[in-house]
Amino acid sequence: MDIVFLDICFALAYRLKFGSTESLFNEPYVNLFWFINAAWLLILILNKPYNFSRLTFTIQNLLVGLAKLIGLHIALVSVFWVFTKGGFSYSREHLLLTYVLFLCAGSLWRAVVLILLKTYRAMGYNTRRFVVVGYGPLSRSIQTFYQMYPEIGFKFYGYFDKLTPENAASLRGDYSYLKEYIIRNEIDCVYCCLPYIQTEQLREIMNFSEEASYQVKLIVDFKGFLTKGVTVEYHDVQPVISMSTHYLDDLQVNVFKRAFDIVFSASVLAFGAPVFLLVALITKLSSKGPVFYSQERIGKWGRPFHIHKFRSMYPDAERCGPALSSGDNDERITPWGKFMRKTRLDELPQFYNVLKGDMSVVGPRPERQYFIDQIIEKSPEYKYLLMVKPGITSIGQIKFGYAENVEEMVQRLWYDLEYLQNVSFSTDVWLIVQTVRVMVQGRGK
Repeated sequence: MDIVFLDICFALAYRLKFGSTESLFNEPYVNLFWFINAAWLLILILNKPYNFSRLTFTIQNLLVGLAKLIGLHIALVSVFWVFTKGGFSYSREHLLLTYVLFLCAGSLWRAVVLILLKTYRAMGYNTRRFVVVGYGPLSRSIQTFYQMYPEIGFKFYGYFDKLTPENAASLRGDYSYLKEYIIRNEIDCVYCCLPYIQTEQLREIMNFSEEASYQVKLIVDFKGFLTKGVTVEYHDVQPVISMSTHYLDDLQVNVFKRAFDIVFSASVLAFGAPVFLLVALITKLSSKGPVFYSQERIGKWGRPFHIHKFRSMYPDAERCGPALSSGDNDERITPWGKFMRKTRLDELPQFYNVLKGDMSVVGPRPERQYFIDQIIEKSPEYKYLLMVKPGITSIGQIKFGYAENVEEMVQRLWYDLEYLQNVSFSTDVWLIVQTVRVMVQGRGK
C-alpha cells in the first residue's frame, strides 16, 4: 500500500505541477518513477520497519516510522539526482509536493489500519491466547492490564501454580497439567511471574516452548522501583539489570507536557467561558451556598495547593470531619451536584489550577493528606504518584471514578501507577478523548 500511495502521489504531484500526466512515463521522469519504487523496496528490505509487537503498534510509532522512511528515501533520491545530473531535468517543486502528499496519505492510511485492527481485536477476533504461571498480586495485574486494553487482542486462559487450599479456586491447574493445557488450547504466550516460580519450573517451561511454539515472557516485580528506563548490561556472560534513579526527568515531561497543559487549559477557559457561566448560574440558583468550592490537596513532591471546583455538595458537608462521598446515595450532594459529577462538569474550574502550574491536564487524582496517610499504610506505592503533577483526569478516574473509601482509593491507585509507566503525548490525548466520552455519556462514577 505504501508503494501504491507513493506512485499515486508521484503522478498527482506531476499533474498539479505540469497540468497533465501525458509525459509522465517519458524520459527523464520514467527513470525517476522506477527509482523511487526500487528505493522504497530497498529501504523496506534493509530496515524491516513493519515489525511491531502488539504493545508498540501505536499511531505514534507508525507515524515516526513513516517519517524516518521518507527521510531515508529522500536521501536515496538525492543521490540518484546527483549521479544522473537530474538537477537540470527534474522539478524540485514536484518532488516536494510528492513527499508532502505521500506523508499525508501514508499517515491517513496507517491511522485507518490502526483503528480498524484495534476495533477488530476489541470485538474478540485476531486474539493471542495467554496463561500466567505463578499466582499472586503481580500475576493478577497482567490479567487486569489486558482487560483494560482489549484492543491489544490478548485473551486470558487461566493461572497455573502449585495447588494450595488458598489458591485452588483461582487456578486452572498445577504444573503437571500445564503442558497438556498449552498444547490442547494452542496457547501463544506464557507469562512467568518470577517472584512465584522456581528456577527449575522456569527452565522446563522455556525448554518446552521450542516444542510447542509459544512465547515465554518474564514478569519481574519492579513496582517498588519505578524508573525512567531499564537496560540490560552484560558482565561477561552475566546479565545485569541497570535502572535509572531519575524518574520522568526528560524534556518531553518537563517542557513539552507543560506547554501542552498551558495551551489546552487556556483554550478551554477561553472557549468554554459560556459553559462556565451557565454551570455557575445553575449552581448558584439550585442551592444555597457559594458557586465554587476550594480545598487543600497535595501536589507534586508533597507540596500542598488549593484545588477549585464547582460546588456539588451542600455547605458544611464535612462539619463532622473529612469524609469521602458515598456515591449517588450521599445526601450531602445536591441534585444538580449529582449531574455535575456524572458529567464531570464540577471539575472544569481545575483548568485554572493547570494554568497556574499546580496540576496537569492528565495525571493522578490529587488527594488530601488525611487520606494519603491512610493509603500509604495499605499501599506504600502511592508515594510514587507524588513524583508527578496531579491531573484533572487519569486512567483511574476513567476506569474507576470517585472512590467511596480508602480501599477503593487503593484499587484506583494501581490504574494511576499504570499511567506513570506510559507517560506520553499520545497517552494523554487518548485519556482526554476517553474523558470527553465519559462526560457526554454521563457515566462518571
